Amino acid sequence: MATIIPKVSQLDNSSNFLDKVPHRQHPGILRLKSVQLPAELTEAASLLVEQSSVLGLEKQAQALSNYLWSRKRPLEAGELRRRAKQIEQQLKEKMVPLPPEMDVPSSMNKPNEQQLQHKVLNILRKTTYHWEDLKYNEELSLVYMAARMDGVFAAVSRAFHEIQKRVPDFAPRTLLDFGSGTGAVSWASHSTWGRTLQEYMNIDSSAAMLALAEQLMQGGKSQDLAFPGVYFRQFLPVSPKVKFDLVVSAYSLNELPSQAQRVETVQTLWRKTDAFLVLIENGTKEGHQMLMEARDVVLKGEERVTHDPREACVFAPCPHHLPCPRLSPTRSLPCNFIQAYHPLPFSWNPGLKEEKFSFLILCRGPVEAKEPWPRIIQPVLCRPRHVHVHLCCPDGTLQHAVITAKKHSRDLYRCARNSQCGDRLPVSNSDGELAPNEKEEEPLQS
Repeated sequence: MATIIPKVSQLDNSSNFLDKVPHRQHPGILRLKSVQLPAELTEAASLLVEQSSVLGLEKQAQALSNYLWSRKRPLEAGELRRRAKQIEQQLKEKMVPLPPEMDVPSSMNKPNEQQLQHKVLNILRKTTYHWEDLKYNEELSLVYMAARMDGVFAAVSRAFHEIQKRVPDFAPRTLLDFGSGTGAVSWASHSTWGRTLQEYMNIDSSAAMLALAEQLMQGGKSQDLAFPGVYFRQFLPVSPKVKFDLVVSAYSLNELPSQAQRVETVQTLWRKTDAFLVLIENGTKEGHQMLMEARDVVLKGEERVTHDPREACVFAPCPHHLPCPRLSPTRSLPCNFIQAYHPLPFSWNPGLKEEKFSFLILCRGPVEAKEPWPRIIQPVLCRPRHVHVHLCCPDGTLQHAVITAKKHSRDLYRCARNSQCGDRLPVSNSDGELAPNEKEEEPLQS
């Protein structure tokens, strides 16, 4: 099923980078080594756990992690009605009417509508996902910290790393974190751009979660914040003129009870964005679909800020503005990536964990139109004298290519061998087109 891409035959070496760096450090490399939480944050989290009276914290943290990973979007009212009608029709088709020769009143030959509705409701309850609004009180906030803070920090750090590497001149001064939770985004942004950031605006609807985030920022004690300029609020700034260089929403879209609220929230966050909008969700079909939904809202949105005419552009991970090729009607696959990290030093945690996540970075204006390189979306499989790579290409197609030194040049072959899932392959294409799209298959097993 794999094909060699005939029109992609050499590296995009316009900047002559191979004369300065080895292939294992080519400019498409975006991987981040195992993420380590800041020592101050680790100490504060450990202190709060020691002081807490929560029973069975390990089991509660694991249960919450499993629940959040398997969580789906709330079902819309229209879809619920459509399913109910479909079930009702199926039940009516299964009902066998009495033969006409039996002398019974016609009313007895009709299905009982009340019983039918009761059966429909029972089937809906058993087959429909029941979405619940999580109320983060003090205890649940602490459980969330123990379960998810380190993984959120790792995923956000990976997204920030891509911006920092591809746009090294970007120096944000203000940050807005929607659904801030434990404040992991502020810690990650401070680790990346701490020299320039002056304002960290944390927005969360839970007062208990905001209090916990402030405690973590204070080292678990009543002392000064770990770094200045951090603010905690329960509501977004009202003024439409208040904008932020960097706006983030990490694992928060699924906390909204309807599609209408998700759309409104994404539009609001985009209006608040002056440079980059970063959205992160679980690396599941649900998480990926929510991000693609947000992508369409921004790209197809008719709203235009009068004092900011810059258009919206997809910065990462998509190398194009076309519909996602992984969301086919017949076979929908999530576009996700993995980041290794050192978890909080609790007795039940291993030394190293991995966070599987999906992310979307949108920006104002074409920041990097000169490098339309394809994205590697599956693990690279290295074989004797050839390499398998699965690419999401700038023309909106998926490619499974076999790259060899003989047919594609030694430089491209070595760059491919040193790449991983999530990296960009710096290939040039003078014709502006790739080979015809091949149907994507499951990742090959090593």
